[in-house]
Amino acid sequence: MFLTISTTGTPERPATDLGFLLHKHPDKAQAFSTSYGTAHVFYPEAGEDRCTAALLLEVDAVALVRRGKGKGRGGAPDAALAQYVNDRPYAASSLLAVALSGVFSSAMKGACRARPELPDRPLPLRIEVPAVPARGGAGLVRALFEPLGWTVTVAPVALDAEFPEWGDSRYVGLVLEGEQRLADALRHLYVLLPVLDDAKHYWVATDEVEKLLRAGEGWLPAHPEQKLITSRYLSRRWSLTRQAMERLELVRLAEADDSQVEEIDNAVDESQDTDEKPVPLAVQRRDAIVAALRSADAGRVLDLGCGQGQLVQELLKDTRFTEIVGVDVSMRALTIASRRLKLDRMGERQSERVRLVQGSLAYTDKRLKGYDAAVLSEVIEHLDLPRLPALEYAVFGAARPRTVIVTTPNVEYNVRWETLPAGHVRHGDHRFEWTREEFRAWAGAVAERHGYGVEFRPVGPDDPEVGPPTQMAVFHTTARNPKEEKAA
Repeated sequence: MFLTISTTGTPERPATDLGFLLHKHPDKAQAFSTSYGTAHVFYPEAGEDRCTAALLLEVDAVALVRRGKGKGRGGAPDAALAQYVNDRPYAASSLLAVALSGVFSSAMKGACRARPELPDRPLPLRIEVPAVPARGGAGLVRALFEPLGWTVTVAPVALDAEFPEWGDSRYVGLVLEGEQRLADALRHLYVLLPVLDDAKHYWVATDEVEKLLRAGEGWLPAHPEQKLITSRYLSRRWSLTRQAMERLELVRLAEADDSQVEEIDNAVDESQDTDEKPVPLAVQRRDAIVAALRSADAGRVLDLGCGQGQLVQELLKDTRFTEIVGVDVSMRALTIASRRLKLDRMGERQSERVRLVQGSLAYTDKRLKGYDAAVLSEVIEHLDLPRLPALEYAVFGAARPRTVIVTTPNVEYNVRWETLPAGHVRHGDHRFEWTREEFRAWAGAVAERHGYGVEFRPVGPDDPEVGPPTQMAVFHTTARNPKEEKAA
């Protein structure tokens, strides 16, 4: 990865002042160790008229994989080769942004003890990055940088110069020119390079909100692409995005009112906080399932595809559920569920009510017969469509509980998620997401084939145009298995 920062000067204000601002002497080539490789800083030219500082980041791909442990871009456990063969050593990304903040930390803060007057002085800057991943194309690059006062030159990078008919890649060469304070320029790059890449090489936690607000101070609250920048920078984590957007709005209101944020955000006494907080959709979904199980008078319950055991944990709180069996194909998920439930420390009476077993829902399993109810919560959308008939027979035909509860996302509601790109499913592992009509058609056909009646209930806010975020079908047996009737 390579980036250069150039400026021009005069005898009164020599261009080599750039060295004071960056805290890196123009006569030296310096190397800095980072978590993912080595960052080199050197000056290809350093004169009174013109000075250029270069940052070269050498990425250690093996160290990146070892430290990432599967997190971030290219970290999927089934993509081992992609963890080592990728664009990270060459294209500007969050790796380069982290290197900028580490190597030029004082410059980003606008600190210069040797020449304290320099950080507030705008400089004629020219920044060049030869390879930038631009998910959104040249138009998005301009939309991000031009409102900040930059003159933007974007040059698409061909997939292969030898084969121009293949067209352009998703990479561009980027040149930014303009009168800017160096600290502002570095903060623009720190935020917007990962935004253009639309990925980060590390897990995004709550502290990223603070990083974004610090780096975006003075320019992000008024940026026309604020929502997109915030969402992408925070890896589309909606809870963090919402938190950041609320704080940015407070900053905007404070600036408009010529007051401090603390003066604006003083309406609630935290010691007497009575504000109702929104209930997460996952909690609403579990509550709806538990209510349906109670209505069905179910005592012995199967949680099929139990994952990490959240529903099992909820069911254990109600003594009317006398036997709860969590089933999942993943031993790792079952291990996490066991820890969540504290099975090793559970009392004898309580432990008699719960079991966790490994099993695949694509095959019939005698252990699943004879239960009052079975729950398939957010499970079917993780299966390839051709495998749904196998699951259908295993649950409705072979196990055949009195009640079956199925929940799945309503794809129509996806337009209400601001951070979800158009055409994308809610989770990377979803093989499909159905409309209400598609789900009702599938559920109705299943009920008819296996002697069940079915009713549909919304989970979450029921939007008058697109319906609820989660759709739920509750099946109840109405007759013997049709195959058994036919045989009789």
